[in-house]
Amino acid sequence: MTAIAAPARPGLTRLITDTAVITRRNLRHTLRIPGVLPLSAVMPVIFILMFTYVFGGAVTASLPPGAEDAYVNWLIPGLIAQFALFSGANTAAGMADDLQKGSVDRFRSLPMARLAVPAGRTVADLTRALFTVLVMLGVGALIGFRWQTDLLHVLAAIGLVLAFAFSVAWMMVTVGLLIRSAEAVQAAVYMLVFPLGFTSAVFVPVETMPGWLQTFAAHQPVTVVAGAMRGLMLGPDALPAGHTVTGDILWTLAWSAALVAVFAPLATRAYERA
Repeated sequence: MTAIAAPARPGLTRLITDTAVITRRNLRHTLRIPGVLPLSAVMPVIFILMFTYVFGGAVTASLPPGAEDAYVNWLIPGLIAQFALFSGANTAAGMADDLQKGSVDRFRSLPMARLAVPAGRTVADLTRALFTVLVMLGVGALIGFRWQTDLLHVLAAIGLVLAFAFSVAWMMVTVGLLIRSAEAVQAAVYMLVFPLGFTSAVFVPVETMPGWLQTFAAHQPVTVVAGAMRGLMLGPDALPAGHTVTGDILWTLAWSAALVAVFAPLATRAYERA
């Protein structure tokens, strides 16, 4: 009796199924190492405490009107935006680690969608990012952070920053696949994220920076995401003159879409050549 070949799965269905498998594999790996999730939240919590209690008094004088007495309210949304950028270090290191251990070679030998491995890495790390965002909000609430809008706006802010974190993860997957060494990846990632993180409006308003730096700082993605987060959580009064909540949200979505559009194909190509 002649065997009937099973029909091939449609491309999109195959991609979703394979991505789900890789995502589950990465999440299981994270959960089997008990210290991974708590340790991933340590640095953001240190930043919250350090900038609130060590530098907060010196920074309040430069804040927008009405924010001087609530620096923690102004700080927390900005730090969450910065964390979305910094979280990509784990993504790049994880991808490079899979390369070093031969996992990528095994994945490439299987009949699976090419995009599934980098996509599974980004989706799994997005779950870790959500955990850290919730921890940051919890710590912020303990030291006085209070949002000034409603729960729907806060949930929108969380969704927006996760969209940005997801787009950054694609950039970091590409870095991990191109550099390949987990040790070198850490150095390369921080060369990218530290200039963006600290030349933004996360800690101080752009207006306090030198004139030659203000143009870049005002339009780079971390500043835009921080503005959108503050607008959604604190209301439009928390934004500098000339900025609107809707405008910063649209710019955040535009930056996120652009990063995915550029780096998802690059990550797929780097994966094929790894």
